[in-house]
Amino acid sequence: MDELSLYGVTLASRLLVGTAQYPSPAILATAIKAAKAEVVTVSLRRESGAGRAGENFWALIRELGVRVLPNTAGCRTVKEAVTTAQMAREVFDTSWIKLEVIGEEDTLQPDVFGLVEAAAILARDGFQVFPYTTEDLVVAEKLLGAGCEVLMPWGAPIGSGRGLNNPYGLKALRAHFPGTPLVIDAGIGAPSHAAAAMELGYDAILLNTAIAKAGDPVAMARAFALAVEAGRLGFRADPMQPRDMAAPSTPVIGRPFSDLARA
Repeated sequence: MDELSLYGVTLASRLLVGTAQYPSPAILATAIKAAKAEVVTVSLRRESGAGRAGENFWALIRELGVRVLPNTAGCRTVKEAVTTAQMAREVFDTSWIKLEVIGEEDTLQPDVFGLVEAAAILARDGFQVFPYTTEDLVVAEKLLGAGCEVLMPWGAPIGSGRGLNNPYGLKALRAHFPGTPLVIDAGIGAPSHAAAAMELGYDAILLNTAIAKAGDPVAMARAFALAVEAGRLGFRADPMQPRDMAAPSTPVIGRPFSDLARA
């Protein structure tokens, strides 16, 4: 499969994986390996330094040799998101940040106004921002103008597993920004959802719950890796376009028996 470039970093895998909600650290590690993921997302938690909380988790992530994409999960304001991003840069020693500014509680839909504002602040501060956004074309244009070079539109609400709620909008977003890396983030629940997104021309998939909460997270991670690869190959193979009428795969001309012979 062809390689992916995000902010100048070349990746062989197009599946990015979250690290929350797994049954155990061992299953998390094995699932990441099965997914062949090279990038994992982590949430910064404000833990007590004296208790050295989280140290074993970070040691595990380092042992896997993957690139860390910290996120501002749970942030509801621009100030909170920017502060969390600055803390994450110090902790993880990376300028990458997955930017979330949540605006609605039931759907966890992004606050796109705050998102654009926070993205501009962070980009000016040297961050390479991965904004969790909607499929809105105007918002996408403003995020690019704010300094983002990657967009991460949702497929459906976080953790819902509904797949692609608005394929038309996602297809339009892909068509309007052909040169921008687009990563589907949130809502993917089954490997078929991931394959469908890749067949639309999306560059990568980021997911967490669908693997972590599966009956067999390791097997599901492998299934998603194969689905992403299949979807990408299918897109690059230039699939046939749907048609309203049937088209016979066997031509009529040249058949060995004619209607007259059957009569």
